[in-house]
Amino acid sequence: QLQLVESGGGLVQPGGSLRLSCAASGFTLDYYDIGWFRQAPGKEREGVSCINNRYGKTYYADSAKGRFTISTDNAENTVYLQMNSLKPEDTGVYYCAVRRTTTVWTVCNMSVYDKWGQGTQVTVSS
Repeated sequence: QLQLVESGGGLVQPGGSLRLSCAASGFTLDYYDIGWFRQAPGKEREGVSCINNRYGKTYYADSAKGRFTISTDNAENTVYLQMNSLKPEDTGVYYCAVRRTTTVWTVCNMSVYDKWGQGTQVTVSS
């Protein structure tokens, strides 16, 4: 059974850091695009960062550039999102999702991702 399980969320003060993990089971991530998406209260889900695991191409939303880093550990079949210098506007439920790779680039549009995890809550507040 294909499954994605996120972890690592929590409450952190502004300026702090968190590392989110997304562990895949039932399949290997080698030929997949993997994305991290965020849904803030009252807002639509948006792409934060995505990676084409086969070709190593990455995408970051403007809000994430310079602060977040997406990475994969194929041996662990896990994707990470390192989040530094967190801001209150980073608050939301973070989901990881996958799609089979079809291009050499990565796509960070949620409509093309077809397998989702259950999400992990990130709250940035003092």
